[in-house]
Amino acid sequence: MAIEGDFLRTAAEKLAENLERIETCVPKLPADSLWARASENENAVGNLLLHLDGNVRQWILSGIAGAPDTRDRPSEFGARSGVTAEAMLTSLRGTVGEAVEVIRSLPHRRLTETVRIQGYDATVLSAIFHVVEHFSGHTYQIILLTKRATGEDLGFYRDLADTGRRASDSGEAMRIGAGPGTKDGRSTKDQAPRTKSVAVIEHRSTTPPADVRASGTPARR
Repeated sequence: MAIEGDFLRTAAEKLAENLERIETCVPKLPADSLWARASENENAVGNLLLHLDGNVRQWILSGIAGAPDTRDRPSEFGARSGVTAEAMLTSLRGTVGEAVEVIRSLPHRRLTETVRIQGYDATVLSAIFHVVEHFSGHTYQIILLTKRATGEDLGFYRDLADTGRRASDSGEAMRIGAGPGTKDGRSTKDQAPRTKSVAVIEHRSTTPPADVRASGTPARR
């Protein structure tokens, strides 16, 4: 497989995997944890769900696929209640699903194309890379907040616990993210039931943006 195809496949798979992990976490949260925050300098899980939806839609569906850009980024961080977890997951699932299809079907020649997103020029390749790393960062914030709220082992790497290596019936090396009896690199028994899933991109700020106050200062949001 050409490196371009491998990049696009891996990007789409990672977005889908991260979405599945979010879908595992959010239903486990106690009702009062969705919008809980330790201080005004932190974001609740609800804000992160709204933010990921906005980011993917702006960067992938609008910036790369050409859909209208209607994003209201400040509202993603200003929300304090009102939207249910189910509604936010449904919206995020749809957005990510559209984004994954855009990424999977993208002509390789477009990877070096320059697009204007959020007032910045970027190649399509760098935009996709940004969306994946951004989505991953906030996914792990949600995982941490879920563990703190529930005290539960979420089981994402349970099959590595004993030996540090995933078990293989055949003994042959398997590609990360796939294999017999597994899905997205983890045991199927550890996965939450899911409806149709999948992904998106986004951002940048000259001052520390609200979405990374507890996790660093990446360039775009």
